[in-house]
Amino acid sequence: MHIGIDLLWVRPGICGGTESFIRNLMTGFALYDKQNKYTLFVAEDNADSFKQYKENANMDLFVCKTKSASQPKRILWENMHLDKTAQRQGIEVMFIPVYSKPHSNGKIPYVSVIHDLQALHYPQYFSWARRCFLKYSWKRTCKSSKLVLTDSDFCRDDLIKNYPDAKDKIRTQYVPIVSCDTSTDFAEIEKDLKIEQGKYFYCVSSLLPHKNLDTVLQVMKQWNGQEKLVLSGVGQDESEFVEKLRKYDVEDKVILTGFVSDDWRDCLYEHCKLFLFPSVFEGFGMPPIEAMRRGKRVVMTKKSCLFEVTQGKAVYVDDPYDADEWIMKMQSAMGMEEEEVEFTDYHIENIVEDYVNNFENVMKR
Repeated sequence: MHIGIDLLWVRPGICGGTESFIRNLMTGFALYDKQNKYTLFVAEDNADSFKQYKENANMDLFVCKTKSASQPKRILWENMHLDKTAQRQGIEVMFIPVYSKPHSNGKIPYVSVIHDLQALHYPQYFSWARRCFLKYSWKRTCKSSKLVLTDSDFCRDDLIKNYPDAKDKIRTQYVPIVSCDTSTDFAEIEKDLKIEQGKYFYCVSSLLPHKNLDTVLQVMKQWNGQEKLVLSGVGQDESEFVEKLRKYDVEDKVILTGFVSDDWRDCLYEHCKLFLFPSVFEGFGMPPIEAMRRGKRVVMTKKSCLFEVTQGKAVYVDDPYDADEWIMKMQSAMGMEEEEVEFTDYHIENIVEDYVNNFENVMKR
């Protein structure tokens, strides 16, 4: 098969978990699928971030005349030109790793991914125009894709509830999670962030309200131990959050790293006391699994898909907004021995096999 992958939407360092998902998956295609050919459709301003994939015999890059940073123009270009461009490149199956499947004439089957329906559950976090666009995109994606994949059973049920006509084409497909040895010396991080090994809590999160970081700030305000909170996140203006640090009087207890490389993130996982994940809505939620794979104890919520994808192996709070319960569960977790959890369901070679089977199945329809 000749498979096309739409990467025009990727804004490096900004797209968070969705970017990690597709980069992990492409690494898997390069390593474990030697039978099929992949063409990566990239934008003029993100092509360099994907150039390493050209080194793989089964992968080519096609640079499209648009830019990921200009979202309206990029979406317009995708809908006007991507399908025809894919046909000219001999693509047999087109893979769209995000919610926004472009217009097509039906000659190429499309496999699309809808990671979650967040805007339906938390409309207050989205503009009216953004909500309208997402609802239109989800509906069209479900209607015109040959197969719609989603990250968890929670999301699958949510999609079927809202788009019942597409029930037979919606399938759960877990995401690949890659765990690599870190090459970063913690002494470098220790010097830069002024933290000590085993004396900080770690959290990877955007700053959006549903991530529930306010509760963790309340926890840190009440925390009597010497541990600090290190928070790595992407995608939002930090000024409002910094104001919250002042409001809760925790400026000296919370360290914001902004975006960090995977290697720095993994090193921070390895040397933290606990990993905290207060989010109340996720389509999947990679960070707690990444942390548990490194033997870290994780304290988190059970909301949306999170108990499902972590398979009941974390320490969970029943009330995500109760700072006192968080403190109690954190104290309990600190007394537990660390234990690496393998999570074989998310091994990259298994996920690649599932994806290749999905592509083959749509070719047969």
